Amino acid sequence: MAPTAGSVSVLGTEVTKPPREVGVVFQDYSRSLMPWLSVRKNVEFPIGRSARRDPRKRRRVDAALESVGLADVPSRYPWQLSGGMQQRVAIARALAYEPSILIMDEPFASVDAQTRFELEDLVLRVRDEFGVTILFVTHDIDEAVYLSSRIVVLGGRPTGVRSEIVNALPWPRSQTTTRDLPEFAHLRTELYRLLVKQPPGAPARPDRAGVDGSPTLTHP
Repeated sequence: MAPTAGSVSVLGTEVTKPPREVGVVFQDYSRSLMPWLSVRKNVEFPIGRSARRDPRKRRRVDAALESVGLADVPSRYPWQLSGGMQQRVAIARALAYEPSILIMDEPFASVDAQTRFELEDLVLRVRDEFGVTILFVTHDIDEAVYLSSRIVVLGGRPTGVRSEIVNALPWPRSQTTTRDLPEFAHLRTELYRLLVKQPPGAPARPDRAGVDGSPTLTHP
């Protein structure tokens, strides 16, 4: 779609078609994977039919499957795997493509809380292992704080940037120690106030868990 105004650029090049440098992990893993292809063939898909004949491409696929913990199930099909494992296949497929920038669109919205924690740590590990910049879209405040080095808060329609926050929480992150830090709670509260447009100094009303494990924001 042509823009009505302005332009978008990636790594200094204006975007006029899907950019080669960008990979995507979609929210709905059950629709983004091809159910008639094996795990390995799903991961091979974006790098072409030569993946099985080209030793370098084979190594890329092997490395991607290994990185997400699926090296032992390459011949299985998506419908034989749990939701968390299917999303790992989708992540491996994006990594095998070797993008410079990886967009992840609410990729853990449909998995249970424990799987979500495991996949969050997986994202941090593969980010370092593959040296890829990740743009992670989420409605979960805790997830935004845990995963990020920079948080961009978007407003409602028309969508615009409401605030940018540098996240200085120490690395590496841990689901237990990081979430117990006072700085984590401070960032969490700051984000909440931005999202509900609550003035500083007003008593914060923390989120309560929704049915999918994501926060339900309650306006004061």
